[in-house]
Amino acid sequence: METTQDHFNELSYYTLAHDRTYFIHQHVVDAFAAQTADENTKPIKITFALIGLYLFLERGFTGKQVQQAHVRMSQNKKQWPSLSLPIQRGVITVDDVLKASPGEPRDVLIREWCESVWKEYHSWHRAMADLAKTELGL
Repeated sequence: METTQDHFNELSYYTLAHDRTYFIHQHVVDAFAAQTADENTKPIKITFALIGLYLFLERGFTGKQVQQAHVRMSQNKKQWPSLSLPIQRGVITVDDVLKASPGEPRDVLIREWCESVWKEYHSWHRAMADLAKTELGL
């Protein structure tokens, strides 16, 4: 029986085959990390995922630009905030994305998935914007 992780791996194969200039894969990584986080997930993983979703959805960053922002942030060895996780983390899942036809339909659904996850973390939106300003000068 396939797991959610198996479906993420399958979607990763799809997104990594895309044009590397835009790097849509980064959005998939961030949505999946934020959606599947639990009490054992390290704060850095959740923080970086939410910063990635913020930069993509609120600031219009490409996946490549988000990846570069993550690299910049990783150079600052600090204690990242522990975030409370919302009960609901989006109505769209990796499974839904895989059901969409490859190409534009799937790529559009990846954005909708990201929006779905980001919406559920609404109580953290301001903190992520402030963190991006502090850490990235935005």
